[in-house]
Amino acid sequence: MDPLDIARWQFGITTVYHFLMVPLTIGLGMMVAVLQTMWVRTGREQFLRATKFWGKLYLINFIVGVATGLVQEFQFGMAWSEYSRFVGDVFGAPLAMEGLLAFFVESTFLGVWIFGWGRVRKGLHLAALWCAVIASWISAFFIIVANSWMQHPVGVEMSDDGRPVMTDVWAVLTNSTALAAYTHTIFGALVVAGMFTLGISWYHLWRRRHDSIDTVDDTGHVIVGAGTAPGRDKTDHGVWIWSLRFGAVVAILGFAGTVITGDVQGKLMYEQQPMKMAAAEAACHTGGSFSVLSIGDPGGSCDDVITLIEVPGVLGFLGTGEWGAEMPGINDLEPQYIESYGATMPDNPLYGEHAGSEIDYVPTMWVTYWGFRLMIGLGGIVAGAAVVALWLTRRGTVPRSPWIMRLAVLGIIAPFAANIAGWIFTEIDRQPFVVAPNPDSTGIDGVFMYTAAAVSPGVTAGELLFSVIALTLVYAVILVVELFLLVRYVRGGTAAAMPELTDDHDDTDDPRRDDVLAFAY
Repeated sequence: MDPLDIARWQFGITTVYHFLMVPLTIGLGMMVAVLQTMWVRTGREQFLRATKFWGKLYLINFIVGVATGLVQEFQFGMAWSEYSRFVGDVFGAPLAMEGLLAFFVESTFLGVWIFGWGRVRKGLHLAALWCAVIASWISAFFIIVANSWMQHPVGVEMSDDGRPVMTDVWAVLTNSTALAAYTHTIFGALVVAGMFTLGISWYHLWRRRHDSIDTVDDTGHVIVGAGTAPGRDKTDHGVWIWSLRFGAVVAILGFAGTVITGDVQGKLMYEQQPMKMAAAEAACHTGGSFSVLSIGDPGGSCDDVITLIEVPGVLGFLGTGEWGAEMPGINDLEPQYIESYGATMPDNPLYGEHAGSEIDYVPTMWVTYWGFRLMIGLGGIVAGAAVVALWLTRRGTVPRSPWIMRLAVLGIIAPFAANIAGWIFTEIDRQPFVVAPNPDSTGIDGVFMYTAAAVSPGVTAGELLFSVIALTLVYAVILVVELFLLVRYVRGGTAAAMPELTDDHDDTDDPRRDDVLAFAY
């Protein structure tokens, strides 16, 4: 067993799992803040119910996200100690700002929001939520800054002991890669949150149709009714139809933002990591044609790739902004990488069994190629579904078809999958570097690190394998718990987040039924 492979699997599994929570927390937090703002400004009951319902789901996701994210920091010191030594001087600043400033502010104000219902003035209570949401966005920025430095190292000088030392914090914070990646991540999070609210709201509107609470007239417009169950009144309909259409608009705007920022990232990728860009298009030869469909042996080389459908000129535009411009292919780039960085790993004990081995500078093309297309394709499907949802609900309700309802609920998965595909594409296809070299004119010679040199030398394959199995099992349990809680409160509707809607609710008889604590727990 290779400790390097096991360590990469461990970090990959835990990071991908954690990143399932991140975009939903970022996007849904903003939407809950908007809903509460609408309630404070209008005083309408439907916005209060929407705030508490979506806020409950937001809190469940936030708590699990915090628990799973803590593991990432421990892995830096336990499994990747050599990496931590190399990047520590640079990573220290953004990670400290993320932990001490952003996350501390986020947690503090979120606590005020959770326990401040009915105890803090409406305006201050709303401000606490906005502070928590803004802090979560700032927290994400600092994490992206740290990650983007690995993609495009700037603002450092090499010390005598061979470590990069930060000399320009402003250059690190304004790294072009970080700014593009951050905006792309934020817009992607909005797509996730938009589809999340759309799918769940569709389910509840369909249940009202199925239970004959809401009906339609001869023109197809909704006739809003009232059920006997707690919370299923006319106001309940307003919660779901407003949330559905709000989510659809957010998803559409989010996708538009990901397209624009993704285009910027593509052009930066062509400049900073040309091999990744070429692999994303399975472009073995220099040219400007965009591959719509290419096939080949997943474990094979560039010689096995066959392009079945291509569009001339598009690849050049994606990479340079100039239609028809030629972009270097893998077969031309590989000799350049070998000339610049060598054909074999250094013969150094730090590299373990990989010392002196041949370096493969070509990423795993089938992961790169299909990850890139899954990211774009699933995002486009979500945006299209959101447009259709706006059209189908223009008369105030959803169709009664259970199949459309199931598609809407299943559609919640699509933006999560798109985000994960994009994240995997970004991280895996930097290989064989954990810190990629900066090839442009601002690059600093020697600031790069092979992944093979990043693993802790004192950790055995058996120890890493044990931690992978243990963490995967723990994360699986956490996943079951989160899904159970989410499904439970989604099915319960607004009454699940607002015990005061039930007929038998009486805080004076049982202090445990306090509204604030019931909302929090």
